Amino acid sequence: MILTVTLNTALDLTYRVPELVPHASHRVDEVTERPGGKGLNVARVLTALGHESVVTGFAGGRTGAVLRELLAPLAPVDALVPVAGSTRRTIAVVDAATGDTTQLNEPGPQITADEWEAFLTAYEPLLRQADAVALCGSLPPGVPVGAYADLVRRARAAGVPVLLDTSGEPLRRGLAARPDLIKPNADELARLTGSREPLRAARDARRRGAHAVVASLGPEGLVAVTPDGTWQATPPSPVRGNPTGAGDSAVAALLSSLVEDLPWPSRLTRAVALSAATVLAPVAGEFDAEAYEELLTQIRVTSTP
Repeated sequence: MILTVTLNTALDLTYRVPELVPHASHRVDEVTERPGGKGLNVARVLTALGHESVVTGFAGGRTGAVLRELLAPLAPVDALVPVAGSTRRTIAVVDAATGDTTQLNEPGPQITADEWEAFLTAYEPLLRQADAVALCGSLPPGVPVGAYADLVRRARAAGVPVLLDTSGEPLRRGLAARPDLIKPNADELARLTGSREPLRAARDARRRGAHAVVASLGPEGLVAVTPDGTWQATPPSPVRGNPTGAGDSAVAALLSSLVEDLPWPSRLTRAVALSAATVLAPVAGEFDAEAYEELLTQIRVTSTP
């Protein structure tokens, strides 16, 4: 099974409006609710790809109860740790006229020292059952800034490949623990390394501790710097839609490809195709299956010296 860790889970709300106009009142055409947070999105996509997945992290309050209720009929196994604070909400407002999305993210609940210890106690036995683990997203208040570095080291000690997908200081500290793979976007990579050139920045990040680096370039695809070579993967053309969850789908593609032991060009093809197919889906944690199959034959992967 593949374990995904989402310390700052969320209830994802998506509002569709005919047109988003600043300073105006809007009539919402459609509302959807989904259990969210990066790792939960990853787990749902992994399940759709045929992989068993388990989700852990924190959930609490009325919002957390709704999240777990919505998660129950889905295939990922719920191993979330209860907390006293309330799980956050994220709100995506989709402009039907343009296809653009405006995202509003609430802060997470305050995590106590006892709740963090309860999570660590639950994490160890889950690791022993995992073929790979993904550490995803932001840290809620109260969780140590070096939390991901600790979780990376525990995964490595258990012999479990670990992917880290976060940003800022948690990424910087987690990198020093030598994760098997990191998947920042271009802006996160630039803030980490100080370089705006993605390939140079990815190489720098690998020198800082990551075994491999796959950086998202948005509509331009992915660049990867690995022990086996360097590649760039690009879609046939940019796609318009809701980008929420596209990076999470790329993580699911990379994790599933890792446990299937696919070569890097195949991993990147799957990641770009799945990411683009997610943009075409209406809500995070889902992808357009028909578009995904078509895109798999259209992704261009080139080797870079």
